[in-house]
Amino acid sequence: MNFVFENIKNFNQPYIIAEIGANHNGDLNLAKQLIDQAVEAGADCAKFQSWTKESIFAKQVYEENYFLADDYRDRDDYTLEEIVEEFSMNKEEFIELKKYCDKKGVDFGCTPFSKAEADFLVDELNLPFLKIASMDLNNIPFLEYLASKQVPLILATGLSEMSEIDEAVRTIEKHHSKIILLHCVSNYPPLDGNVNLRNITMLQDYFKPYSVGFSDHTIGVEIPLASVSLGAAVIEKHFTLDKEMFGWDHKVSADYQDLIQIVQGSKRIVEALGSYRRKLTKFDEEKIPAFRRSIVAAKEIVEGQIIELSDLTFKRPGTGIPPKYVDFLVGKVAKKTIKLDTVIDLKDF
Repeated sequence: MNFVFENIKNFNQPYIIAEIGANHNGDLNLAKQLIDQAVEAGADCAKFQSWTKESIFAKQVYEENYFLADDYRDRDDYTLEEIVEEFSMNKEEFIELKKYCDKKGVDFGCTPFSKAEADFLVDELNLPFLKIASMDLNNIPFLEYLASKQVPLILATGLSEMSEIDEAVRTIEKHHSKIILLHCVSNYPPLDGNVNLRNITMLQDYFKPYSVGFSDHTIGVEIPLASVSLGAAVIEKHFTLDKEMFGWDHKVSADYQDLIQIVQGSKRIVEALGSYRRKLTKFDEEKIPAFRRSIVAAKEIVEGQIIELSDLTFKRPGTGIPPKYVDFLVGKVAKKTIKLDTVIDLKDF
């Protein structure tokens, strides 16, 4: 499914984003392998993040050297500044990856971390949408600028109060109304009890008519698949070739087999959700005669006998008089003898 804003709706087949992010580890060939695997697994979009050492952290952060560990352990073999520089990609590499995605028939998506990066993604790469990271939801000047680019915006809502989400949406609405919200919990990974998938329903109700998806950081495939049953219009899941690979997000990422389960499972769930209206299937209609019950003689009923309730019972098939009409038969006189276990017919009275 290529990105068409109008087609991405709650309770439709979700738009599946393989969030490669920085899982390419700054390696162009690895990035292409990730795209290949995402395409083969059935993802709709291979998404990256556009940042540089200058656009993501202030000098103070590098001096403090707080490292976002790939394996939840502190490391001393890399500084934060070194790893950010190594894992970033330049314009030429993104141009090549965009062309590669076009060749493979998958959308190229990206999250900008600065105005200049947004200009590049929209004006030069002509991306169909921009994804806004949770950390920028309260960055109102940046939201104003991104909204002015007049492309659909997918807005992650992690770390945010409802008032902040509302302010972000109203800010974007000043320029256009092509917004998709993503419920997001920004812990990596969150406890199941903190995921609060019902927030998807809450956001759907509060921000009608906008579509709402789920940006997932849980381990495994169960939680993103559960979001489909709540109508998630988008599923964004970090994607890797190897969960043990060195890097920031590999541990919480889906691998190839996980992504296949998400893609195929979401299709089954959407199909199984079906319609809100109660409607019998052709199978139901065909099976009713065999599966339902009719009024049946519980004992032999002789000609001229006045029928009592104890003379009747209810058994398959459902080709005779339905059980709900039993009171109508009680007190009637049999025209002929009815043998035990015979389906009753109105002509018998």
